[in-house]
Amino acid sequence: MKRTYSKWCSVALIVAIYVLAGVAGVLLFKYLTTMAIQPVVALFCADVLATIVVWLFGLIYENVSVYDPYWSVFPPVAFLIWAFYTDMWILPVILLLVASWYWGWRLTRNWVITFKGIAHEDWRYTKYRSLHPLIFQTINLFGLNMMPTLVVFGAMLPGLQLYQLSMGLETNNPLCLTILVFGFIACLASATIQLIADKQIHDFRAANPGKYCNVGLWKHGRHPNYFGEIQFWWGIWIMYAAFGGIDWFIGGPIAMTALFVGISIPLMEKRQLQNKPGYAEYRKQTRMLI
Repeated sequence: MKRTYSKWCSVALIVAIYVLAGVAGVLLFKYLTTMAIQPVVALFCADVLATIVVWLFGLIYENVSVYDPYWSVFPPVAFLIWAFYTDMWILPVILLLVASWYWGWRLTRNWVITFKGIAHEDWRYTKYRSLHPLIFQTINLFGLNMMPTLVVFGAMLPGLQLYQLSMGLETNNPLCLTILVFGFIACLASATIQLIADKQIHDFRAANPGKYCNVGLWKHGRHPNYFGEIQFWWGIWIMYAAFGGIDWFIGGPIAMTALFVGISIPLMEKRQLQNKPGYAEYRKQTRMLI
């Protein structure tokens, strides 16, 4: 039987879980770097370990949604740890930290607003539980916890590479700086789009329960929040491309785009079509992202 706590006791519990996961990750990162393991590999291993800790607590509380804040918490914290580890505090790094912490604050804030307590699990996870009871825990670990961790880490690689890449290069080059600032603005704009979209849909749902949101940004795109998320990771890559050009690191934002366009959006749209009268017509008249 699931444990029940008040919302804010549940939030405090999630914070404690994440602190424990973070401590475990940091300790592993420090240990691996002393063993001459490549730092980026050590950070990846720390990310995986922290994910496993969060997954284990999800098992204890019978709630996969324990993992939900991980998406927005790990990147800004990891970028900050990377800055201390590399002792890099130059302009590209500062801009990356500002962008990632603003984005992380927005997404975590929205999670707190929508979080109903440790006993409430996201409908997508509940659906997988009912459809695949025999293999659900395998789906849980590898599909619902580890896959997002891997995709996010892949999308973070351009940002991690930016630390070393911008060192010693012509950071005063006008073209490089222009591209860097453009990527930074894209990141800030993406989080701002999401922040506005959050307010609009929360206000709309409060006034129009059971209806789909078609006002503000939602009038021009069916998923402005997902659009902002995709744009953020492309913004990170653009900041990297200012110095690194176009190479295989572009795979990070491509994978992130594929995750939303190929999985998240179709799942959400199927649910909306089933539960929101008139959504099919709205879907025909309104673009998916832009």
